[in-house]
Amino acid sequence: MIDLRSDTVTRPTAAMRAAMAAAEVGDDVFGDDPTVLRLQQHLAAMLGKEAALYLPSGTQSNLCALMAHCQRGDEYLVGQLAHTYRYEGGGAAVLGSIQPQPLAQAADGTMALADIAAAIKPDDPHFARTRLLALENTWNGHVLPQAYVLAATALARQHGLATHLDGARLFNAAVVHAGERGDVRAAARELVEPFDSVSICLSKGLGAPVGSVLVGSAALIGRAHRLRKMLGGGMRQVGGLAAAGLHALDHHLERLATDHQLAQRLASGLASIDGLSVRSAQTNIVFVDVADGRGPALLAHLASHGVLATGLIGLRFVTHLDVDAAAIDRAIAAIRGFFAQPPATHPAAPIPAVAGAPY
Repeated sequence: MIDLRSDTVTRPTAAMRAAMAAAEVGDDVFGDDPTVLRLQQHLAAMLGKEAALYLPSGTQSNLCALMAHCQRGDEYLVGQLAHTYRYEGGGAAVLGSIQPQPLAQAADGTMALADIAAAIKPDDPHFARTRLLALENTWNGHVLPQAYVLAATALARQHGLATHLDGARLFNAAVVHAGERGDVRAAARELVEPFDSVSICLSKGLGAPVGSVLVGSAALIGRAHRLRKMLGGGMRQVGGLAAAGLHALDHHLERLATDHQLAQRLASGLASIDGLSVRSAQTNIVFVDVADGRGPALLAHLASHGVLATGLIGLRFVTHLDVDAAAIDRAIAAIRGFFAQPPATHPAAPIPAVAGAPY
């Protein structure tokens, strides 16, 4: 089975499993799990932040950040389609009593600077207090333009707002940002420098089985630590999982470029097929629009040929460390086979149910 639903489906490599098995552990609620401490210190130093906190999921990491920045009755500005607003169960509002102010986004994920400025509320008891601007990188497989990031975060600072980055695929963005320089770590540090807090997933392209890390100032991470406990994220002998994250950071960063190349291989292979509209791939995600409402039938056809994809936002294919060039070529061949058949032979089929958000 070729699983292109998401880079969250990866399985730990043999080397990662060995690192997990050999990990020294303690009790992280007491703060004495040495492997967790190493992971937190390592990632904070890599990204130029004071401190870091290991959490079970990206959703909890983002929520702890929002609640650490904002109090009850405060507001954060966020994109209408951003994960922290649309796909995380309304946690900021439900659990944090934080009002989201969603703004329209362009195709590249940006919100107009004029819209951001206009959404910042005056200091008046009629309004929620605007406290935070939240951005997301990558955006639908593309890197958020850094010139825009600098302008948006500068605007936020001018108005006294804090800034948070949902960097679920930060290192995919860093690979592109590094370009021919090849220094992915330096590129990542540059991308996050304008932000007060950043959430990074270890369980996507980096290939760890679980976990995210929140980085920021020591004061903010201290508040987030308390919130993690409140939200049920305190874990005990979790060094084995943290070891997977450390292994990924040491061994899987540069290889993300291979995922990007495979996504481009897939996009190129599909570009000439009549009935498909392929959105260019910059990182490891390819979106495809299927003409005449045939997307569900195509997904069913692919599943019957051993290829899994999702259809939540168009058709989405995601490359990762468990996929190679031969798998991509098989997927292309299966898609070509579908369009070689007359439409009447394609049975109506529902889009396969996929648990979770399109992340």
